[in-house]
Amino acid sequence: MSGDAYAKAGVDQGVADSAVAGLVKALGAIQLGRPSRQVALPGHYASVIELDQRAGIALSTDGVGTKLLLAEQLGRYDTIGIDCVAMNVNDVICVGAEPLAMLDYIAIDKADPAVCAEVGVGLARGAELAGIEIPGGELAQLGEMVRGVDVSGACFGTVALDEIVDGSAVQPGDAVVGLPSSGLHSNGYTLARSALDGLDLGEDPEGRLGGSLGEVLLEPTEIYVKPVLELLRSEVEVRGLAHITSGGLGNLLRLAAEVGYEIDEPLPVPPVFGLIQERSGTSDAEMHEVFNMGCGFCVVVSAEDEEATLNLLRAHYPQSGRIGGAAADLGIRRG
Repeated sequence: MSGDAYAKAGVDQGVADSAVAGLVKALGAIQLGRPSRQVALPGHYASVIELDQRAGIALSTDGVGTKLLLAEQLGRYDTIGIDCVAMNVNDVICVGAEPLAMLDYIAIDKADPAVCAEVGVGLARGAELAGIEIPGGELAQLGEMVRGVDVSGACFGTVALDEIVDGSAVQPGDAVVGLPSSGLHSNGYTLARSALDGLDLGEDPEGRLGGSLGEVLLEPTEIYVKPVLELLRSEVEVRGLAHITSGGLGNLLRLAAEVGYEIDEPLPVPPVFGLIQERSGTSDAEMHEVFNMGCGFCVVVSAEDEEATLNLLRAHYPQSGRIGGAAADLGIRRG
């Protein structure tokens, strides 16, 4: 594969962006007969609805994607629920909210008690790691509409309206601190599966991964809630929070400030990304657009708060580090 490898593998992000734009346009035309309670956070990670003049509810929904096909291939579903929780709560904390609860939605061709029990194990573990409850959900048997199982969720949290973190406070010279990912997380699996097709999931190709390929690919998405909440409750002024998913470090540009970012000290890249790139012929630029490349979450703070931020975060993630800084020029630059 070469060129637009992700599109050739089956995901055209340009078409997806156009589809989302169409949805947003239609939903923007909703007439309520009253003022909207929605806080303006265009393009951000979670939505916030005003409860009253002081408090808001943060909302997010997401799923696990085609990582589920690997779970099916390996006959192992006990970690997929962690991914579902992570993809939702990691977005909710990006607005400075504390996630409180999530509802799950499991779509399956025919109810399978063993599969659903394994999914439940992961959901419960993810909830514990995030400090949330899962008070309910939905199991939909969809017959011919679904092959296998799909898992998604919707999360809500609370945030004081005057403490929302939208990135508007970011200034040139601020430090960007990266938190390490646990691997691919839950993005880019269509490209990864295409690139790695034919390899034995029970083996470690050339002994380079430190575990079997299947184990590495099913490694659950990291949940960043507790250390980020600890940082938000500290004396540090958190100016921006970014969950690094599809789009890579370009997700920093979803923050509200009219700045760019220079990434000159990236975190180490796990070897599985190199394996994917070698077998697919994907360019460096596209790899950074599709995958997190070892950095799963970013915190933007002032240069003065960098040391305190690193001290706090390294207690949870010793590999955390300053990966770059905010700059006056727009866009993402890699040094």
